[in-house]
Parts: sequence; structure tokens; C-alpha cells
Amino acid sequence: MLSLLDYSKFSVDLMLFAHGTLLEKLVPKQVNILKTLQYTKFSNLNIKEALLYSVRNADFRMLSSRIKYSLLIRKEKYKDENVQKARIYWQSVSDVIESNPESYDVAISYSQGIPTFYVADKIKAKKIAWVNTSYKLDEKEKKFQKKFYDCYNKIVAVSSSAKEILLETFPNYSDKVKVIYDINNPKFIYDMSILGDGYDDKFDGIRILTIGRLAEGKGYDIALEACKKLREKGINFRWYALGKGPLKEEIESYIKENDLVKDFILLGVESNPYPYIRNADIYVQTSRFEGFGLAIAEARMLNIPVVTTRFDAVNNQMIDGKNGIVVNINSEDVSQGIQKLINDDKLRENIVKYLQLEKKGNIEELEKFYEIVE
Repeated sequence: MLSLLDYSKFSVDLMLFAHGTLLEKLVPKQVNILKTLQYTKFSNLNIKEALLYSVRNADFRMLSSRIKYSLLIRKEKYKDENVQKARIYWQSVSDVIESNPESYDVAISYSQGIPTFYVADKIKAKKIAWVNTSYKLDEKEKKFQKKFYDCYNKIVAVSSSAKEILLETFPNYSDKVKVIYDINNPKFIYDMSILGDGYDDKFDGIRILTIGRLAEGKGYDIALEACKKLREKGINFRWYALGKGPLKEEIESYIKENDLVKDFILLGVESNPYPYIRNADIYVQTSRFEGFGLAIAEARMLNIPVVTTRFDAVNNQMIDGKNGIVVNINSEDVSQGIQKLINDDKLRENIVKYLQLEKKGNIEELEKFYEIVE
């Protein structure tokens, strides 16, 4: 979205909670990246450095908050790791995070959890929250988060199903929730896709690609089981995954234990994933839930056939048998869907033809963004 804004109308400050990452270099030059929060710097120190910092400054509040978070995170049993960690983090450290001294016309929390809490507590502005997942909360999390969402003037859901699920949790927000689909710029994606080749392993079989955080919701256990089934059937393929996350070690262990080292390749994070998409034969999404499914939209824009699980928002962009294959959320159906696409040349050709004629991108969604901020 930042790459599409009209900077004759908007002056934009960007607050990051992690600096020096690969995507940071893609931020448009017109955007002012704010200084790192003091606590973000402090949390990146090792424990000895953190102690020395606290002694030198005669201020132990940040150290105390960090220890509190570390102790609480070990005590709680997780139902949804990201949701609960965000709550515990904010309960532990919010008092030592400085407020932004500026007054803004609009402040946007572009993700759930900590960014939402930060904008609600630490920014003076009209406030808009983005919800880009199927946001199901238990009673404890709902009670904690309601006071933050109450601070927002508008809440944006990235699909109709994301809106429905949000309103199941917070039915009193019906008047302030609006749907704006994840904005895709097909020219930007195509231009980025021809900047490199992506794969460098000289493999000449079927390339399968999945993009997503290495986390439970993305269904990597389903992908690994499906990969194992495909290998047992003697199919000449390699399955690549772009992403990082808390399940990396668990996934690597499964790959080794099941002799999938040559079959399932973890590529880590790439600032430009589009050459990998463009040079894949099949894009596969094994998610249990998605707010929209941005990577699927990007694969479609590059005319790559998709096999995806039937998560809540899948029908916002997928038509089974037309622009891809939609299957139930299990490894057997995923593997069969991939096999069907590999073995049925006519089906694959028809899907590619459909994708080539499909409307590309949805830049018009930007007008909805302009409406809510103005």
C-alpha cells in the first residue's frame, strides 16, 4: 500500500517494531521511518548488556519488565501463541514504552496484537485498526483486547469472512468495520518477478512453492505430510517454502526424520519472493485460516496454478476448477490436488488460460482507504 499512496496528499511516518529486516529496503523514500523505540533496543541486548545498561542509567524499570515478560511467558499454556504472547508482552512492558510526542491526523495499526495496543495507548490521532486474519479470541483475550479496539474509530477487515469472524467476537463493532481487500499492484509484482531467477539448484522437475510464516496456522504439518505422500508415489518434484517462524526447528526435524531433505526445501525469507513465484510450476497454500490469502493473489497475478485448502476466506478469490484447485484441510486431499494438477495437462492448461484472462490486481481498493482516512 505504501508504494501506491499519493504523497502529494499524505505525509507518512512509519513505526517499525523490528529494524534492519529485508523488507525495509522496499519502503518508499517518501516515508519517514521513525527512530527505534528505546525498549526495542533494550530487548535486543543480551542479559549482561541489559544489566550494565540498567546500572549505568540507574533505571531498572526496563530490566524488570523484561524479566516479568520472560517469567510469565514460561508459565502460560498457549491456545493461540501469537495472541497470548502479545497480551503478556503488553501487560509486562507497556509502562516502559514511550508515547509518540506528535499529534497525527490518522494513525493506523496495520496488524493485530502489539501494533494495535501501541497505537491505542501511545498515539494521539484518529485511529484505524487493520485485521488481516480470521480473528477468533477466547473470553480472556476478548476481554483484554476490547478496551484497545474501543479506542479505534474504524476497523478494516481484509475480506468479508474476516469481517464476519471479527463481528462474531465483537458484535458491537458492526458500525465501524469496513472491508478493504489486501491491495495488490500487478505491475509492481510483475516488475519485481523479473529482477531475478529465484531458484539456483538447477532442478528440472516440478517446482512447488509455499509462502507463509512457519507457524501452526499456515498448516506446514499438512504440507510436510502431503510432500511425503507425493514422494512415496515417485513424483519428480521439489517443494520450496519461503518464510520464518517459531516452528522452524520442528519442521527441520520432521524433514530429517522422514528423509525429505531433498524434497522439502526451507528457503528462509527473501525481500523479493516474486521470482520464486514466477518460476514455480504450482503454488500451494495449506493454511488452516487466512484473513485473505495475499500470496495466493500474487501467484494468480503471475499466472501460476494454485492448490489451496478451504480456509474461511478462500472463496473471496478462488473458484475451484477455474483458477486453481480448492481442497479440504488435510494432507491426503492436498497431495491429491497437486497430483491432479500435475497429471491432468488439459486441466492445468485451462487453469493457466483462465488466470491469464482474469482481472489482475485491485488497486481500486486504494480509494476505500482514501475515504476512511479523509
